[in-house]
Amino acid sequence: MGIEIDTTEFTREDHEAFRRRLEQNLLALNELLDDPDFGRGTSSLGAELEMYIVDGRGKPMYANQEILAEAGDPQLTLELNRYNLEYNLSTYEIADTPIRRTEAEILERLGSLRRVAAKRGGRIVPIGILPTLSQDDFGVHCITDRRRYHALVNQLIQRRGGKFQIDINGEDPLKLAMEDITLEGANTSFQVHYRVSPANYADVFNGIQLMTPLALAVAANSPTLFGHSLWHETRVPLFKQSIDTRHVDRYSWNEPARVSFGQGWARRGAGELFREVVRIYPPLLPSCSKESPADEIARGETPSLAELRLHQSTVWLWNRPIFDDVGGGQFRIEMRALPAGPTPVDMVANAAFLIGLAEGIRPS
Repeated sequence: MGIEIDTTEFTREDHEAFRRRLEQNLLALNELLDDPDFGRGTSSLGAELEMYIVDGRGKPMYANQEILAEAGDPQLTLELNRYNLEYNLSTYEIADTPIRRTEAEILERLGSLRRVAAKRGGRIVPIGILPTLSQDDFGVHCITDRRRYHALVNQLIQRRGGKFQIDINGEDPLKLAMEDITLEGANTSFQVHYRVSPANYADVFNGIQLMTPLALAVAANSPTLFGHSLWHETRVPLFKQSIDTRHVDRYSWNEPARVSFGQGWARRGAGELFREVVRIYPPLLPSCSKESPADEIARGETPSLAELRLHQSTVWLWNRPIFDDVGGGQFRIEMRALPAGPTPVDMVANAAFLIGLAEGIRPS
């Protein structure tokens, strides 16, 4: 989903062309879904682990690009803030003990990364919100120098037209105003990808939607921010508010927040969820690929749906539908609500709990 782009400025023509291409993507997606055999395959599990880099005092260490270069691991990627990294874990089939193998891989990869970070006097810490964060750790100085991140920050600031307001209740409420979206980087997650066949997609998605609050209540590990005692899982309101571009008018229709649980239950399948995202949310990064989905289909290829995937990456639903053209095409559900850390066994246990609940409750 972290597709790189080649520009940071966009024109009205760019937005219009991107919207047209999104509609072409939806038509191609409908054509794929009309084939009852498309997307069928063995269920599998993968994950993305977001992490902090900290120094000897436990404070954020601005070294993600340096550690990425030194690690030399193609599964390691950068995040918005310079003290965050993300590891794209391997995919395992459900019949191949994916929970146990994912835990083992996390342990191995964290060990390797920690050795790289230690050479710079740093450590790698997976945790939902780092307790030692201060307000000085946010602002333009902490943005990772990648075109995608600069473009995203600029687009969200333009749409907001003012400061981003943080107002989180709790034992010690927190209110502040931010000039940019870098406070989003305070949230780190263990994002689980579950491959689902199109025929079962709506039922599995609804099961995950229903059970996410219960699983998150068990997994919560982020009760504070800047020393304020807030929600048991403060990531939930913080992520939503830190990138919320809306100025809500109680007397008229308002665009739903880009961080949300979506628009209700899935009724038919994956297609409707992708249509909702296209119809409701204006594009933020209107960068079209060189080839249209029609061109790819004409060559007998599975369309990449690059514009749809790029657009999806700018709508941060807690449970997000995913299309991937790998292996002839597949659909996944990305569960984004679970926090990173504190240990590998905690993270995989949380994932197993959520998926097990969802599968147990859905119609057989």
